[in-house]
Amino acid sequence: MTERKKLPIGIDIFEKMDREEFYYVDKTEMIEELLKNRSEVNLFTRPRRFGKSLNMSMLKAFFEIDGNPALFDGLKISKKKELCKKYMGQFPVISISLKSVEGLTFENAKKSLKDILGEEAGRFYFLTQSSNLTDEEKKSYRALIGVDETGDFRMSDTALEKSLLRLSSLLCKHYGKPVILLIDEYDVPLDKAFQYGYYDEMVLLIRNIFGNALKTNPNLYFAVLTGCLRISKESIFTGLNNLKVLTLTDVRFDEYFGFTDTEVKDMLKYYGLSEHYGEVKEWYDGYRFGNVEVYCPWDVINYCDLLKADPNALPQDYWSNTSGNAMVRRFIDKADTQTRDEIERLIAGEEIVKEIHQELTYNELDSSIENLWSVLFTTGYLTQHGQEGKKYRLTIPNNEIRELFILQIREWFRDVSRKDGETLNQFCEAFPEQNPEKIEEIFSDYLWNTISIRDTASAKKENFYHGILLGLLGYKSNWLVRSNAESGTGYSDILVEVPKNRTGIVIELKYAEDGNMDAACEKALQQIEERDYAARLKEDGMRNIIKYGIACYKKNCKVVLAK
Repeated sequence: MTERKKLPIGIDIFEKMDREEFYYVDKTEMIEELLKNRSEVNLFTRPRRFGKSLNMSMLKAFFEIDGNPALFDGLKISKKKELCKKYMGQFPVISISLKSVEGLTFENAKKSLKDILGEEAGRFYFLTQSSNLTDEEKKSYRALIGVDETGDFRMSDTALEKSLLRLSSLLCKHYGKPVILLIDEYDVPLDKAFQYGYYDEMVLLIRNIFGNALKTNPNLYFAVLTGCLRISKESIFTGLNNLKVLTLTDVRFDEYFGFTDTEVKDMLKYYGLSEHYGEVKEWYDGYRFGNVEVYCPWDVINYCDLLKADPNALPQDYWSNTSGNAMVRRFIDKADTQTRDEIERLIAGEEIVKEIHQELTYNELDSSIENLWSVLFTTGYLTQHGQEGKKYRLTIPNNEIRELFILQIREWFRDVSRKDGETLNQFCEAFPEQNPEKIEEIFSDYLWNTISIRDTASAKKENFYHGILLGLLGYKSNWLVRSNAESGTGYSDILVEVPKNRTGIVIELKYAEDGNMDAACEKALQQIEERDYAARLKEDGMRNIIKYGIACYKKNCKVVLAK
């Protein structure tokens, strides 16, 4: 059997994408479209992990003087002979990524920014020997790359603000050609500044850097920026009239970020994994950029890599390991009764109609729940299925994000319920006290105040209520609480061992799909007896065994104690 190429997990540098070694999904036609339809400054907004950095690296490799044209042999762009002759390897390119610019203080973040700009400036050390530059110009270049005895860049704040402008001017004069400027993840410094409390200072700094480099810069051929959010013009793009913004709803460039359905089918076929197409689509597809439906590339590549090793592997959640989910939690924290109902509808696979504001400042994010809807959309937690007037039909894109919402809801519920320790203690103690009425009363109140699951599958509903109950019982730190433990001839939902009086508790939970909770409770108790779920507790030395059948239906519950 022919050895298959490796999957490029974590590779976002085009020069490292050796196509003899790695599988590459060809996005090089983006270069042609950019040249045909560019503005002087072009901003692409896409969620994290959709190939922005790799595309930016591709642009650098294509345009940069002294690049390696062989990198594009056999790719789609190589068929455009005249275009390649005119543009490939013809421009000085400044390329920076701001994704690592952060710090607990503004000074730390500014130092991080100086490091990134200083490192990029250092790539052009030949400018110190350029016969086309004056001594004064060479001195201004050295101001960008000089370091102190600790290895930190000595760049002054003034030099920092003019660094991209100065570097583009020097490169243009050296080569006699205008510069292409690439800025990846432009909004990360603002995101971090917002989190750590120095947003206004960072806005001013970024505005000055961008304003100098992008506004009326005679040395600029064109610039490309990528980010997650479209930060408002008034915030950092003041006076920038040459800016073209290409957002999630724009039909231009819609297929160049993310994998299309055809690209995913081709990848699965190449690795002999076509039978897994259904679960890949359910878990990682569903994002709509412009008029094209796309998959998250990071998820598809990682899952395919897992399937190569284990064809029976189930889909995994790769999103929450790579992207901060604080936004979902912030949204749930702020949700009122109407919003909670809308979240329930989304998790059930329904659409909701909302007005989306794609141009915001970070200071506006928390000002209203409506703005948080917009941020969830632009960051990929929601996607659009078309418009109704000026509003969009929003939905959760796939199973991966749906499970992420459910996880966040559980964590939110756990945190909220534990704020009232007295009530939670009463709820837990009602189990060994054999008080089903008290359990039912408090559990019903909890359910009424949480966000429930309206999924069509009963098993998923049961899992949700099971998780809620498990979280509540976990409040008792000295109790041993087991979930889905093997006992008797099956796996019981919940087994609890209470040290006091060596009491063992068996809980079986059912979702009453038809609303008949009495019948569901009876079925739960019958299952406890038939499968002898108490056996494990007896083996562990529990002397008193208590059995509960619990049924849930929407936001109601029924609790029955076995006689």
